[in-house]
Amino acid sequence: MDLPEARLPEGRELVRSLDFKRLPKVLLHEHLDGGLRPSTVIELSRELGYEGLPTEDAGELASWFHRGAQRGNLGEYLEGFAHTIAVMQTKDGLERVAYEYMEDMFRDGVVHSEVRFAPVFHDRAGLTQDEVVEAVIAGLERGQKEFGVSWGLIICAMRDRRDSLEAAELAIRWRDRGVVGFDLAGEESGHPPKRHLEAFQAISRANFKITIHAGEAFGPESIWQALQYCGAHRLGHGTRLLEDIAFLEDGSMVLGRLAQFILDRRIPLEMCLSSNVHTGACASVAEHPFPKFFRAGFRVFLNTDDRLMSDTEMSKELEIATQVFDLSLGDLQKITVNAAKSSFAHYAERLDLIHRRILPSYAVLFAEQGLKLLSEQGPG
Repeated sequence: MDLPEARLPEGRELVRSLDFKRLPKVLLHEHLDGGLRPSTVIELSRELGYEGLPTEDAGELASWFHRGAQRGNLGEYLEGFAHTIAVMQTKDGLERVAYEYMEDMFRDGVVHSEVRFAPVFHDRAGLTQDEVVEAVIAGLERGQKEFGVSWGLIICAMRDRRDSLEAAELAIRWRDRGVVGFDLAGEESGHPPKRHLEAFQAISRANFKITIHAGEAFGPESIWQALQYCGAHRLGHGTRLLEDIAFLEDGSMVLGRLAQFILDRRIPLEMCLSSNVHTGACASVAEHPFPKFFRAGFRVFLNTDDRLMSDTEMSKELEIATQVFDLSLGDLQKITVNAAKSSFAHYAERLDLIHRRILPSYAVLFAEQGLKLLSEQGPG
């Protein structure tokens, strides 16, 4: 499934003139409670009698979330979630948020998405965690029927809690209804993934899928634990893997053993440009390691992380990457196929996604811009 490169006969300005909404997209790293519509937050807060919002004006609330997320560290970035979680406490509210998520994906040109959340935060009004998952799945299913976007749900355990095994067992119970994997999220520093071995062992024994937030707020040690102790199949963020790579004067790279292992094993890196700047994982988009990893052949792709907090969407992330890193249309196609290959969907579903939804759409875009594909194969 490796793809050829593209040549732009008249320069990359053609790509920059694209309507990025038209690009077929795959989004694998987005938190359900980080992407609510501000108007929905306000309406649900009124229904629940929640009085903690800083404002009930949708525009002002959006700005408040954006400002709060841009303070340069992960701990403060996460503070805004107190409000979104507070209003996601009823079956109707959870289903609505999940349904609107699917509508937002459709409007942004996303053809497949895997969204994650921690059910343990949504039982304050008396719901069981199974009822929480059921409500979210109902919204995702309704959204798929209406908008045609395929989806998977990832259950998150939290690094600072001791109930990760219960979260893993919850994920396994719902694997035949749309849950496709298990994640460990939350403040990374001081909470190593190996403290949750029992949960990851349960997932592995069930032949299930694992993605772990690692290498965002802590160094390569966190990534190594996620892989070698916990068996991660994908890595959330992974920006600090750069610390295991040396750059020589001639521009060449010397990979450390961890980086080489990740490259050789084709372990996917779920990279999030805007979010990584907002949390302080990267000083700026221009300094993000994504282009270095991409050019070196790592299986990387772009994601939004938290659309509300970071004021973003997939179209915006791809446009930023194109402008800052001088990407071609072939690069954008490669990034999207990387994501599709890395999905936790079944193999036949991944093939269908690539060959029936992504490549035909890109073929139209290539034709419109007068581009020709070369026959050389790139890295997988």
